[in-house]
Amino acid sequence: MIKKSDFIATIAPLIVREGKKRGYHVFSPIIAQAICESNWGQSKLSANYNNFFGLKCGSKWKGASVNMKTKEEYTVGTLTTIKDNFRAYTSVVDGVAGYFDFISTKRYANLKTAMTPLQYCQNLKADGYATSSSYVSTLMSIIQKNNLTKYDGVTEQIVQAYAKGDWEIVEEVIQGKWGNGMDRKQRLAAAGYDYAKIQKMVNQRVRGY
Repeated sequence: MIKKSDFIATIAPLIVREGKKRGYHVFSPIIAQAICESNWGQSKLSANYNNFFGLKCGSKWKGASVNMKTKEEYTVGTLTTIKDNFRAYTSVVDGVAGYFDFISTKRYANLKTAMTPLQYCQNLKADGYATSSSYVSTLMSIIQKNNLTKYDGVTEQIVQAYAKGDWEIVEEVIQGKWGNGMDRKQRLAAAGYDYAKIQKMVNQRVRGY
């Protein structure tokens, strides 16, 4: 589980890098979505299944899934609890990429042309991403309170700096790509990574602390 205090620092670089690669122009609304939909990475769906955006399976999803309760606002002001199948991902990185896969359909094509956070949020709502009647104002409030617009003006140089962030290295360590014990420590140090920091994040990711 990603700590709430570390959530933006963890998720924002991944969103910016993937979004830039896919041709999107604003990223603050997507970061706000992750905060909103995952409750700062604390929801069961995000903490256990790396689904930070409340992505449902739909008819075309062929990957892993989990059936969970969710609330929908089919009628303004009235919340209805239902159970539905949600997409499950193996890592934080895959979860972020999964969002962009989800919105790559014709239905969400107008998101790629959005040039402002408000336009992106309004398009999301118009496209039917969420049933909440206050979805646009909720996302805009999150953006403003957390100064997320600073991620909208990133340069290509900054994107390159996000090329392989700490959390991607953590995933690679967990997958065994950096060895064990002293070998891991030496290899991470040689590659310019802070071993103690990475190891702490590995423990947090695997053991939940």
